[in-house]
Amino acid sequence: MTLTTDIAPSSPNDERASVTPKSEYPRPDLDRSERWLSLNGLWDFSSIDGSTRITVPFAWETPASGVQRTWLESATYKRIVSLPSSWAGSRVVLCFGAVHHRAAVSIDGVIVGEHVGGYTSFEFDVTSHVHAGSDFTVEVAVESPADKRSIVHGKQRSIPRDDYDGVSFTPTSGIWQSVWIEARGRTYAQSVTLRGDSLTGIDVAVELAGDAPRDAPVRIQLLGARAGEPIVLELTGNAEGTATGRIELLEPRLWSPVDPHLYRVEVSVGEDAAADRVVATTGLRSIESRDGLLYLNGERLFLRGVLDQGYWPDTGLTAPSDEALVDDLYLARELGYTMVRKHLKLEEPRWLHRADEIGMLVWAEPAAPSRFSPEAAALFEDQLEPMVARDGNHPSIVVWGLYNEEWGLDWDIPGSRRRADAAVHAYDRMASIDHTRPLVENSGWAHVKSDIVDWHYYEPNPAIWAASVRDLASGERETFPVKLGPDFVVDKSLYGSADFPRTGVPLLNSEYGEGYTSLERAWHLRWQTQELRRHARYSGYVYTELADVEHENAGLLDAARRRKDWGGLQPADVNADTVLVIDLVPRAAGADIEVPTEPFDLVLHVSHHGRHPVGGRLSAEWIAAGSPLPDALVATTTVDVPPVEPFELGSPIVITIEPPTAAARLALHFVDADGAVLARSFVDAAPVELPNRRGARLGDI
Repeated sequence: MTLTTDIAPSSPNDERASVTPKSEYPRPDLDRSERWLSLNGLWDFSSIDGSTRITVPFAWETPASGVQRTWLESATYKRIVSLPSSWAGSRVVLCFGAVHHRAAVSIDGVIVGEHVGGYTSFEFDVTSHVHAGSDFTVEVAVESPADKRSIVHGKQRSIPRDDYDGVSFTPTSGIWQSVWIEARGRTYAQSVTLRGDSLTGIDVAVELAGDAPRDAPVRIQLLGARAGEPIVLELTGNAEGTATGRIELLEPRLWSPVDPHLYRVEVSVGEDAAADRVVATTGLRSIESRDGLLYLNGERLFLRGVLDQGYWPDTGLTAPSDEALVDDLYLARELGYTMVRKHLKLEEPRWLHRADEIGMLVWAEPAAPSRFSPEAAALFEDQLEPMVARDGNHPSIVVWGLYNEEWGLDWDIPGSRRRADAAVHAYDRMASIDHTRPLVENSGWAHVKSDIVDWHYYEPNPAIWAASVRDLASGERETFPVKLGPDFVVDKSLYGSADFPRTGVPLLNSEYGEGYTSLERAWHLRWQTQELRRHARYSGYVYTELADVEHENAGLLDAARRRKDWGGLQPADVNADTVLVIDLVPRAAGADIEVPTEPFDLVLHVSHHGRHPVGGRLSAEWIAAGSPLPDALVATTTVDVPPVEPFELGSPIVITIEPPTAAARLALHFVDADGAVLARSFVDAAPVELPNRRGARLGDI
C-alpha cells in the first residue's frame, strides 16, 4: 500500500499541492512497500531569502523545486506528517535517499539525527518520537557550502572554483532524492547483504536492530524456489545482532546480460503479527580478472560502455520521473552499449534495480572532493561503506570506481607520496568492505593499486589516435597527452608507481570521444572505437557520453534525450558483438577518402565478441552520400570470410572496389551463411577541401 501525506498548504492556489513527484517506492531491491508513506511533494522552506514552499525531491537550484536559487548555503525544510493508526505497535523509520551536504533532522523540535555526505542514503529510527494515528512535524536543516572543494561534490560547481570548473555544472543542494517513512517490526532487518559470486548459492547476512536483535529468530525464504531446493533457513541473531547463512541452489541460474535472472529472498524477523518482513533481490554472478583479462561467470568479458552523468535540464541530478530515470538504461542499450559508467554519482536504487532486471552492466563510483587534505580524503572514504551497504547486492555492478582523474588528489599522485598513499588507502578500505568486483582506485591514469588499468584520452587526429591505442596496448609507450586547461597540456602515465605491474592487469579506455559537431563526434565514434576493437589487449571502453549536460555537448543525445544527427551512422553498429575493423586512416568527417577514380583494394578485419566463431561473406556497395545503411545490400562485390575466433582480430580481408561516379558512401555488410547481417560499416568518399583547426589541410594528415 502506497500512502502520501500533505502539509496544510500555505497557498491554496498552489497547483503542486495535489501532485506527489516520484511517488514510487524508492527501494524495490529491498522491498518494504507494504507499509510506507512517501514524503515527496510540497514542504515549507525557509532561508535567508524568506519563506516559501519547495517541491521535494528536487534540489533548490532547480526549476522543478519551485525555488531555483543558486549559491544558497543553508535552508530549513518542514512538513506535517500523519501516521496511520494501523502502524500501532510497529517501529517507524524515517528514510532519506540523499541530502547535500549536511542534514540535521528534528521531529517536533527534537533532534533525531544528523548526517554528513551529499550522496549517501541514511535513515533514523524515530519510533520514540511519533505515535500511530497522530500528526508530527519533520524539520530538516541543511547546510550546503558554496566552497565545496574539500567536501564530496563531484561535478557540482564551487565558489571558489574547482580546477576543473570548465566541466562542472549547477550545484545540487538540499534534499535531492526521495524521502519516505516506513513501518517495520519491533526487531527488524536493518540491512540485508546478499552475495552470489560463488555461482552455486547465495550468502546471506542480516544486520538486526530494534527491540531485541540478540537471539532474534530470523527466517530466510527463497521466493519462487524450484522443486527440491531449500525453501527456508531458520537463523538466530548472534551477540552482535547479526544472522548469517547460505542458500545452496541445486540448479543455479546465473545472472548475465543475456539472461538477467534475479533471485528474491524474503527475510522475516520475529514470529507473530509484529514480525518484520523485507524482500531483497540479487543474482548469481562473478566478475574477475585473470591473466590481464576480465571474465563474467568464467567467460571472457569485453565492456562496451558509455559514460552517463545522470543530469536532466530542469531537475539537475534528480530524474524528473521514474520513467525518465530508467529510460536512460534503455537508450544506452539501443545505442549498443552493454555497460553504463554512472559518473561521480550514486544513482537511485530504482535505476540500479532496473539495470539488474534488463542485464545492463554498471560501473559505479562515488563523487569526490576536488582538493586534497587528510580530512577531505576521510570524507571521501566515509561514503564507501554506505555505498556498498545500499548497492552491493546488485549483480549489475561489475566495477567499483573510486577517485577520478586525481580529483581530490590535486592531480599529483606521481609527485606526492601522501596523495598516492591516499589512493592506495581508499583501495584497501574498499577491498576490506567488498572485493567481489574489480576496484579502480583512480580512474584515468597514474595507477598505484588497481584491479584495472584504465585511461582517459581525447585526441582529434585519427592517425595519432590509432598509433597511441596501438602503442599503449603493446606496452611500447605508457604516457599520453591530457589537456587539463585551455592552454595546459601534460603527459600522463598509465602508472603512478614504478612498482605497478605492467602485465597481468586488464587494460581499458574509460573515456574517449572527439569532435565539435554531432557529425564530427559520430565520425570519431566510428573510427576511434574500431581501433579499440583492433587490439586483443583491451578489455573494453567507455565512450563520453550518453547525453549532453548544460554547456557540455558531448552526448550522443541532447540533454532532452533526443537523437542528434549522426550522419547516417547507427551507434549500435559500432558497439555490436561483431564489427568491421578497416585498415584506413580517415581524412575528415564525411570524407574518409578522396573520391577514387580507379579500382582500389580495401583491407578489413572482423572483430567478434561471442561464444563461437563466425564466418560468412563480406559485401560492398556504393550508395548515395550520407544515406543510412540499408538492411540488406544487392551488391555484386563480395568476398568470403573464413571463421573468426572470438576475441581475436580476424585475418585481413581484401576486397576490390570499383570507383563511384561521384561522391558516395561505400556500404559494407558482413553476413553469415543464412544471410543474417552480423556487422555493418561504411567508408565515405568525397572531396576534402577545408583546412582543419590546426592549420594543416586534413587531406595532408
